[in-house]
Amino acid sequence: MLYAIIGEDTPGTLEQRLAARPAHVERLLALQQEGRLILAGPCPAIDSPDPGAAGFSGSLIVAEFASLEAARAWADADPYVAAGVYGQVTVKPFKKVLPA
Repeated sequence: MLYAIIGEDTPGTLEQRLAARPAHVERLLALQQEGRLILAGPCPAIDSPDPGAAGFSGSLIVAEFASLEAARAWADADPYVAAGVYGQVTVKPFKKVLPA
């Protein structure tokens, strides 16, 4: 089943985010190679594709996991969690409708 993982950034953690990004992306690439990643990306803190020093307010990942517990365990092990970037992470089932 698909799950949406919504990470909310703690304000003022852009440096930690940038430092942890390679390890974060590595895990996403592993999901992609397994054919389980639907989409992933950050949410700019301002209305711009390149927010610069304004940074990001969080991230959205939609991926396939065996269960809600497996999705939560994967999210809990994210380098952004360990680095203190994500202040809150929500994981919930997701049903893809479009595009078909």
